[in-house]
Amino acid sequence: MKTLIAAYSGVLRGERQAEADRSQRSHGGPALSREGSGRWGTGSSILSALQDLFSVTWLNRSKVEKQLQVISVLQWVLSFLVLGVACSAILMYIFCTDCWLIAVLYFTWLVFDWNTPKKGGRRSQWVRNWAVWRYFRDYFPIQLVKTHNLLTTRNYIFGYHPHGIMGLGAFCNFSTEATEVSKKFPGIRPYLATLAGNFRLPVLREYLMSGGICPVNRDTIDYLLSKNGSGNAIIIVVGGAAESLSSMPGKNAVTLRNRKGFVKLALRHGADLVPMYSFGENEVYKQVIFEEGSWGRWVQKKFQKYIGFAPCIFHGRGLFSSDTWGLVPYSKPITTVVGEPITIPKLEHPTQQDIDLYHTMYMEALVKLFDKHKTKFGLLETEVLEVN
Repeated sequence: MKTLIAAYSGVLRGERQAEADRSQRSHGGPALSREGSGRWGTGSSILSALQDLFSVTWLNRSKVEKQLQVISVLQWVLSFLVLGVACSAILMYIFCTDCWLIAVLYFTWLVFDWNTPKKGGRRSQWVRNWAVWRYFRDYFPIQLVKTHNLLTTRNYIFGYHPHGIMGLGAFCNFSTEATEVSKKFPGIRPYLATLAGNFRLPVLREYLMSGGICPVNRDTIDYLLSKNGSGNAIIIVVGGAAESLSSMPGKNAVTLRNRKGFVKLALRHGADLVPMYSFGENEVYKQVIFEEGSWGRWVQKKFQKYIGFAPCIFHGRGLFSSDTWGLVPYSKPITTVVGEPITIPKLEHPTQQDIDLYHTMYMEALVKLFDKHKTKFGLLETEVLEVN
């Protein structure tokens, strides 16, 4: 701005000098200066000043955009990790103060609303379209790739692979409209399924339900696939906590070989299976991998068995610098490719042979999807998907 003001001042001086030259020549005297060169010189100064101003403005805007992206990602990470526990503690504190009635009213309402998550929750298109999710998307960036159309007359179970540390691609693609999932799959209602324990925590449950997130249990899936009409798509992160324990940059491995429960549910309801692979999901965090038989892995497995999740020791980048450690994930591209649906017949009582048959078809389809798209997203042709 100072440069622009200085250039503008030069223009005024140049115009005054040119006027003086004209006056001098009208009286027969020599010109005091060269009018043309003064004007062209000051014009160039203005152009240069404007370029400098716009350059600085663009750089400042770019920095602001990047910081907004970092903040948008961090707010979700903190919500995922501590919002439920923090709100529980705050409500218990309020219960012990003069404002105890607020806590009582909330807990009373919670009792009456307890089963809402099992019926698909309360999704809010307003929340799903928040601008914060577009900043979230652009930070990595995250992309949703459609390969086939989906019929609105069918129900679906999407298998999301791999889990990663937090399943950030699954959240952005199916619990928000940042990647325009509703436009890419018109008439399809996505429900991202996550741990049922999250819906026992106050405030966090409301936040999750507003994005169309539901508990990953049989009651919820049965309801959505049998009593909620057609066009429902339940997204299950099949590998779960066990898969997250092996998540690390450069590794493409899924826990699937003995995961057959989702296939049985699909057969019971006649819901088509849709394999997905999210390239880059394992790249955004680094974690300490405990070897099998170590005390660390023993603790993780006990948590997984009795609580439903496995605690990981992981890190990303810092809030203000990518050279420090923190909870902000690294900005690596995540591309979720949605594969071709596998038509599943409705069998009220599927046999183990039926389950094994369609489970094998699903695994083959997932490997085929990975092999077809791996070179498009930075992997070598020789890269192999490890199915455990």
